[in-house]
Amino acid sequence: MIKATTFKGRRVAVFGLGRTGVSAALSLQAGGADVWAWDDREDARNDAKADGVSIHDLTNIDWSTVDEFVLSPGVPHSLPKPHWTALAAIAASVPIICDIEIMAREINARPVGDRPKVIAITGTNGKSTTTALIGHILKALGKDAQIGGNIGRGVLDLDRMHAGTHYVIELSSYQLERTQSLRANAAVFLNLSPDHLDRHGTMEAYGEAKQVIFNNQTSDDTVVIGVDDAYGKALTTDLKARNGRRIVPISAQRALGHGVCALGGQLVDRTGRNGRVVCDLTQAKALEGAHNAQNAAAAYSAVSSLGIEARFIGEAILSFPGLAHRMETIGSIGPVRFVNDSKATNAEAVRQALGSYENIFWIAGGVAKDGGIEPLMDLKDRIRKAYLIGEAAHDFAATLDIVSVENKVSGALKMALLCATHDALASGIKNPIVLLSPACASFDQFKNFEVRGDVFRDEVNQLIDMFASAAAKNNAPRHTGSVA
Repeated sequence: MIKATTFKGRRVAVFGLGRTGVSAALSLQAGGADVWAWDDREDARNDAKADGVSIHDLTNIDWSTVDEFVLSPGVPHSLPKPHWTALAAIAASVPIICDIEIMAREINARPVGDRPKVIAITGTNGKSTTTALIGHILKALGKDAQIGGNIGRGVLDLDRMHAGTHYVIELSSYQLERTQSLRANAAVFLNLSPDHLDRHGTMEAYGEAKQVIFNNQTSDDTVVIGVDDAYGKALTTDLKARNGRRIVPISAQRALGHGVCALGGQLVDRTGRNGRVVCDLTQAKALEGAHNAQNAAAAYSAVSSLGIEARFIGEAILSFPGLAHRMETIGSIGPVRFVNDSKATNAEAVRQALGSYENIFWIAGGVAKDGGIEPLMDLKDRIRKAYLIGEAAHDFAATLDIVSVENKVSGALKMALLCATHDALASGIKNPIVLLSPACASFDQFKNFEVRGDVFRDEVNQLIDMFASAAAKNNAPRHTGSVA
């Protein structure tokens, strides 16, 4: 745990006792703060209390006595409607922060030579894979790499910092908009596409929230930025004009005169005087698709900025085992391959999966995002049939009917998987893919995308075991005579 000693003697209210809220409360308590923690859900309060969190009913307090307010990133303070705690804090002029801001202050309070390195990653899509890949590379090279933020552990639950620590932090726009003090030694900005607009209101506001990742950087720091979309290209030009920090453009679509690109399966570094091939990405089995080529370019660039030799980074990239719930191959039954892409909660993320495979038996649905699946219909020829679940099922069926993609409203995930498996096996196609890539949030049927992906994985593994048992039984030698 990172102890929040910079808050010693201060009264800090905490709302939202999920993973990050509990770790923030415990960190603040360990650092000597007077913590008042609360959640609207009784079960969450009880679980947090059992973990040692100081529970205090925030509905009946004098907010003018509160110094700072830690609000769970998933709880809005503005759009679409401010939470009641946010309204109370704003009325009392109490600053609203998140766990990332607490961590940043702890880092900044240390002597410069004793601070850990911070590699921060954001973007609409690809940030979890890139974060996990950077962490994997650093660990493979013997570094003390701690991975957290919007992935895995809450940042204040990470191991205590020292000069040799490397914090690899995935950052959402929800976290960044409540962070003021973070300085990233390497800041990775992958891409920007429409998402979370109910929270931010406009694409401009969404982009501004993401750009907080660059705040507080100096000329000693590095920006890694994807230039395969118009926003990234414009942002690169803007950042070059702002100050002299080192900027490394990355691309998986075109060769760059300066930067790191991944084309034709080759990861190429052109940041120096002479370009060099870092590794052959076709050998990285967990990094299929152009989007993962961009993720690899981003991870390489971030780690390279720390002064680590290219060939060692390349070797580590090839040994990456992949990220759960992101184009995760679970197994096969005969020619049918099962892929768990539960983390693909918007159309742009699904595009990456649909663009990487052919002959897809696609499971999609849940709580739809703005625009639904209409932006994906240029990839309709890759879809053999769709199996639709959750709230969005009928709307998605209507979209697919317009472009003549065969589909079935399955309702539940298990039924969708059974139907998709039956149809894929019966199709006679050489390499069919049963793909869970929902293009939706999970909250209508599952707690989060991880639970949805875990259920899918469990159901697939049960099918694999069932088919394996049946095959073994059918191939077993029959007993035809008595034993003497």
